[in-house]
Amino acid sequence: MEFSKIFELIVAASLINNFVFTRFLGLCIFFGVSKKMETAVGMSITFTAVMMISAALSWLIFTFVMVPLDITFLKIIVFIGVVAGFVQASDTVMRKISPGLYYKLGIYLALISTNCIILAVPLINAGERYSFIESLAFALGSGLGFALALVIMASIREKLELADVPAAFKGLPIAFIATGLIALAFAGFSGLIKL
Repeated sequence: MEFSKIFELIVAASLINNFVFTRFLGLCIFFGVSKKMETAVGMSITFTAVMMISAALSWLIFTFVMVPLDITFLKIIVFIGVVAGFVQASDTVMRKISPGLYYKLGIYLALISTNCIILAVPLINAGERYSFIESLAFALGSGLGFALALVIMASIREKLELADVPAAFKGLPIAFIATGLIALAFAGFSGLIKL
């Protein structure tokens, strides 16, 4: 396996094909958790860990169970089950290790299991027939891209709390505008915008 291909997959998943800013997936957690930097960082770590583990398990189940048994049509149901199991496990671990962060993340931690990015990664891995290492690289890049999106947005939203924003734009409206501007910048990575 070439290191350059792995590196390319990570960069492409995190910057060029960022799920939040170019594919517009996972926005419920993105807007809900990006109000404060502390919750954004905590969610980024949890999200990336769950994504990597679920991508690895989904690849193993898909490759060694579903393909030989010719039941690949069940991949959405199986992948959701894998993700839900690991989210429940991370929920329990976080409750014991970091109760403060657990309560700050609140309902958004449970929403990881139904987040479309978490499901999209194993589906794309299966559709592209990535190897195990490529699947992990894609999951890592996707997790890093989501983390980057959360950290960027959390830093902007914390500054906007102190800014003199017109009343009609306070809160979520200005967050949507900032997200749109960031999405335009990320679109430049893929060469969509020609100057």
